[in-house]
Amino acid sequence: MTIAIKRIQVPTPSVDNKTKKPHKIAYTDWGNPENPHVVVCVHGLTRNCRDFDFLAQTLAQNFRVICVDVVGRGQSDWLEDAADYDYYPLYLSDAAMLLAHIKAQYNTAITLDWVGISMGGLIGMILASQPDIPVPINKLIMSDIGPLIPMSALSRMSDYVGKDFRFTSFDEFEAYMKKISVSFGPLSTEQWHHMAVHSAFKYNDGSYGFRYDPKIAISFKEHELKDIDLWAYWDKLTVPTLILRGADSDVLSIETAAEMRTRGAKAIVVVLPGIGHAPVLMDDDQINLVKDFLLEST
Repeated sequence: MTIAIKRIQVPTPSVDNKTKKPHKIAYTDWGNPENPHVVVCVHGLTRNCRDFDFLAQTLAQNFRVICVDVVGRGQSDWLEDAADYDYYPLYLSDAAMLLAHIKAQYNTAITLDWVGISMGGLIGMILASQPDIPVPINKLIMSDIGPLIPMSALSRMSDYVGKDFRFTSFDEFEAYMKKISVSFGPLSTEQWHHMAVHSAFKYNDGSYGFRYDPKIAISFKEHELKDIDLWAYWDKLTVPTLILRGADSDVLSIETAAEMRTRGAKAIVVVLPGIGHAPVLMDDDQINLVKDFLLEST
């Protein structure tokens, strides 16, 4: 399937407050562009928007679906200064600019829902807690992420993120991608291949690498690894929220998920057996959980 990639240019807020070259963020656009019920989907740390193709095909029957490549990933621009990847207001600025871009395409009010896997869920959580975003988030779905991220999980990620591995063939790349992504759970051969095709970047010398900027790993290099505590943002949330937790996850603990049921948004938590970090919302069961929650009247 050929999917059109759209791009918008956005400013680059910087950790050093210097004026930086604007960058472009890419996204896919599914469904009726006039549908005022919009779902924005945002991927995990090293992933890209094409992970959502299976979900978007289903949701497009009821919603307009925007799946975005976070800066430095997929088809979005890479930043010139590695330090800016470590500046979280940049990610919030990009998200707010995208929401403003979508809002400007309508003459009437729109309803906006947010589906985020891992990092994409954190961006949605923090954005939803802000009082002045262009369009308020109506519902939030977070796949295997919460307001407390253990140091042990960050340490595991630091072992492979940004290593800039190169492979002599696509098949070798695909095999490695599957090896480090086994915690996504059982996927079909078609789904693994789809992920590999859209995760791979072919260099001029014929070798293959991942389609993300290795500099995104700067956070692991610049900071002492310790638990990340974002409960202050979670406790501000009042929007209906669904949490999908991989039963074998090392990122979203049983204890944190339980606490998310009673604090802040008081989320619905669904545990998915046989999956670690993170459910990638490709199989029918996960897709139906997302669809049913979004269609539910509140």
